[in-house]
Amino acid sequence: MKTNTATIKTYNPFNGNHLETYTVNSKSDLQEKLAFADTTFKTWKQVEITKRFELLQNLANEIFKNKSELSQLITKEMGKPILESEAEIEKCNFLIDFYIKNAVQFLQDDIIKTDAHESFISYDPLGCILAIMPWNYPFWQVFRFAIPTLTAGNVALLKHASNVTGCALAIEKLFKDAGFPEGCFQTLITDHDAIENLMEDEVVKAVSLTGSEKAGRKIAELAGKNLKSSLLELGGNNACIILKDADLDAHIDTIVSARMQNSGQSCIAAKRFIVVEEIYDDFIQKFISKTEHLKYGNPTDKDTTISCLAREDLAETLEKQVEKSIKLGAKVVIGNKRDGAYYHPTVITDVTPEMPIFKEETFGPVAAVIKVKSEDEAYKTASNSTFGLGTMVFTKDYKRASKQISKIEDGAFFINSMVKSDPRLPFGGTKNSGFGRELSKEGMLAFVNKKTVYINQ
Repeated sequence: MKTNTATIKTYNPFNGNHLETYTVNSKSDLQEKLAFADTTFKTWKQVEITKRFELLQNLANEIFKNKSELSQLITKEMGKPILESEAEIEKCNFLIDFYIKNAVQFLQDDIIKTDAHESFISYDPLGCILAIMPWNYPFWQVFRFAIPTLTAGNVALLKHASNVTGCALAIEKLFKDAGFPEGCFQTLITDHDAIENLMEDEVVKAVSLTGSEKAGRKIAELAGKNLKSSLLELGGNNACIILKDADLDAHIDTIVSARMQNSGQSCIAAKRFIVVEEIYDDFIQKFISKTEHLKYGNPTDKDTTISCLAREDLAETLEKQVEKSIKLGAKVVIGNKRDGAYYHPTVITDVTPEMPIFKEETFGPVAAVIKVKSEDEAYKTASNSTFGLGTMVFTKDYKRASKQISKIEDGAFFINSMVKSDPRLPFGGTKNSGFGRELSKEGMLAFVNKKTVYINQ
């Protein structure tokens, strides 16, 4: 008797070609992986940190050795221009190097003087951590979770986005080839229906999700129901404030990149451009000029600077957000054309707060431009969002802008630079953009037991 075996198929979004077909893990497969993770954790947590560093260096070597192949895989599965895929792979090694150099300091006991003979805080790993990751940075977002989490002594299970299943398996292979113990990092090929069962299993101690607000609410609900900690990095609607004294000639490339990088598919991209009226016309002219020079083409070509979105349905969603905004009075300056999964770079003006392109996350190359009368109005408009990942401000008076830091509720505040993630700095959001922090010391301590130790003679 034949049984139906569930599969996942991946496709190249640029040409629609079928890439691979993968068999979905059965319930028994998932149980075996959970048991394997639990067994591995018992020994992995005892491994000396110097040995973990050796494995991390091996991992960096494997990434460097396979950079071209891995970059091509990213580009084939989600359409990222190849130069950006290469930069993503390189950034993973920057991350590894950072934790090799700093993990000892981050994890060492924190001595606290009390009435005790000796008292301190120790940082012990929790166990098996489930990671649910998105497709837009298929290596970087996994590594920024996995490297600090495993280095702290935990083990990891990865549920990656199905359209980058090849990347998920390639990441697992990198850890194996680097010499990490079997079961230290495992990829699960499954659908979202299995997540609830995984969260209920006692082997899973915590969950990290990078994804949409909707997904975040569901995972937070499951984590709360099962009394497990969670870290949520969700959507964003970042404001890019252009004050009247901004040096556009110096920063316009950065400003355009802040919206169009990764074909606009980034939670921390600049999505709302809030421009003071004195500089508005100059800004529009320069922004459009740079945008029109973006080169669309096959993402495997090194001169391609913008490509298709990762799936055609994503382009369709973006198209609907734009059309609804137009009906509410928005005006298209350039763009607003869709060819399959490719959405032409688009600049829209006369944007108001009730429009989808102002209040929702737009995941693609659409720049919503809002003219304001003053600096004060600019900051108030920027804060008018249910999201809170980051705000960027362009001005010559950085000291004046610095006075706004405490007034902006977001997880990041960048002056004369685009919001970006950096291993040396904590990364995360507020409000509907989630909670918890990745990267830096905070990311390493995200999934540890901060244990109070109190000793008297």
